[in-house]
Amino acid sequence: MKLFITGIGTDVGKTIASAIITEALEADYWKPIQAGDLQNSDTHKVQKYISNTKTIFHENSYALNTPASPHLAAELDNLTIDLKKIKEPKTKNHLVIEGAGGLLVPLNEKDTIIDLIQPDYKVIVISRHYLGSINHTLLTIEALQNKKITIAGIIFNGDENKATEEIILSKTGLLFLGRIENEPYFDKNVICYYADRFRENLLKIK
Repeated sequence: MKLFITGIGTDVGKTIASAIITEALEADYWKPIQAGDLQNSDTHKVQKYISNTKTIFHENSYALNTPASPHLAAELDNLTIDLKKIKEPKTKNHLVIEGAGGLLVPLNEKDTIIDLIQPDYKVIVISRHYLGSINHTLLTIEALQNKKITIAGIIFNGDENKATEEIILSKTGLLFLGRIENEPYFDKNVICYYADRFRENLLKIK
């Protein structure tokens, strides 16, 4: 199973969710494009949270120096991101693939993050509650559906908001995979706790 983790925007909790899913499935982890924070990248963060010994962390296809939109970060590094050079790592294990920002974040003049999603990937959408998040969540889901991309389900991040969650689930019919609460901190124990809670629903993904 190949699960692509995307968010409705930046800083909605993709990396924490990726760590939980990786731990729950003892999956491999791959972040194709990292922009900035190369000494404390998302791969480093997920690695820090994982307890199992099965997970393999695969190298970024592009590790860019500037924390910015990938198209700009690449330009500042005198590069142009080429989708043909983004090669999925070979593994017989489950693979968790973490995107960057939202689906329409530009990679170059033509391609966006959504173009990284291959036909055999299933997408998990991470939604965080804020004013406007219903709109951003529904637009994200519509963009995936327009491309006929399989959506495995949705994870909500933050304190429960029944009105928001119910309307999103009602309008989309998506599988609710779980909620990550506003925790005071995350460490291996907290990630394991959520991995145990989410595992059953993740294993229902076909």
